[in-house]
Amino acid sequence: MDIARFFADYGIVILLIGLLIFMFYSSRRRMQKQKAEIEKKARETVPGAEVLLQGGLYGTIVEYDGEDLDKPAHVEIAPGVVIKVHSQAVLRIVDPGQGAVTEDEFIEAEESEAEYIAGVADGDITSISDDHRAARQHDAQAEPTDKDRPQA
Repeated sequence: MDIARFFADYGIVILLIGLLIFMFYSSRRRMQKQKAEIEKKARETVPGAEVLLQGGLYGTIVEYDGEDLDKPAHVEIAPGVVIKVHSQAVLRIVDPGQGAVTEDEFIEAEESEAEYIAGVADGDITSISDDHRAARQHDAQAEPTDKDRPQA
């Protein structure tokens, strides 16, 4: 019965030591994760990146020094409106690859739009609302079928 008495006397101490080890491990892991996130944000915070500021404003980075966080960041929140914010006010980068359009994609989209506009003007292409309107007119003009007629 020495083991039972040992756990009765020292069980709380063993439990506390186990909790301390767990707390140390989890806080160290959380700090490493935060450090990795900060480094990732610093790498992605480059001029031209869209960001969300702590105040809830969205903008585009104009100037940012990732090495010296005491220098303010310059963020364009509207065309021609650049504000100076603390560099740590940048909450997160808003998906830097999303919405980026290459020049070739832009030119192709312009050509496609021009073809669409010409097709609509010629009557070759109709819009969805034109198609729905034509279908309703066709249904209204159609003769009622046997299933539409009342049963005698």
